[in-house]
Amino acid sequence: MYFAALLARTEDGWEASDTELDDVETLSDLTDLAREASVDEDTVLVLIEQEDTWFGLVRVDGEDDPRIYVSDAAAAARSSYGEILLTDELLGREPGDDDTDLDSLDLDGTEDGEPDTADDEDGDGTDTAVPHAPLGDSEILDDLGFDEPRLRLLGAQDALTAIADALGASDVLETVR
Repeated sequence: MYFAALLARTEDGWEASDTELDDVETLSDLTDLAREASVDEDTVLVLIEQEDTWFGLVRVDGEDDPRIYVSDAAAAARSSYGEILLTDELLGREPGDDDTDLDSLDLDGTEDGEPDTADDEDGDGTDTAVPHAPLGDSEILDDLGFDEPRLRLLGAQDALTAIADALGASDVLETVR
């Protein structure tokens, strides 16, 4: 089960809206969606979580490139929504590299068919090219009062609530949950 929401910063605080990601196929689509929610090109955060497995943040500030943070890259790689966030640049790959086959994923976060163990060095059914670790811009929320050490300590469970609390946006986030 997924939850996705947009938090748009305004003069009066944060505004939240839930969002459907069914029509979002790329990071560019997601960035456009965030920009549409922006007030005066101010900060918009896209919050995505998969039940107790992983969470991701995308920060869009005006026309700047989006900043991305994923709590567990390997878990996100098994998710079609996580695949949107795990760009070649974020993974340190050249565009078009096929180190991982992310095209065989179902929307529920499971792979079609049997796991491919050809690249599975440790035998746990995951591709070792994507780390079981946080990935991306861990300073994504520093200037908003949620620093890197706190972000890295968050587990997938209740992470978005903790972030919203720190930003003073917990009430508006809860209205869209």
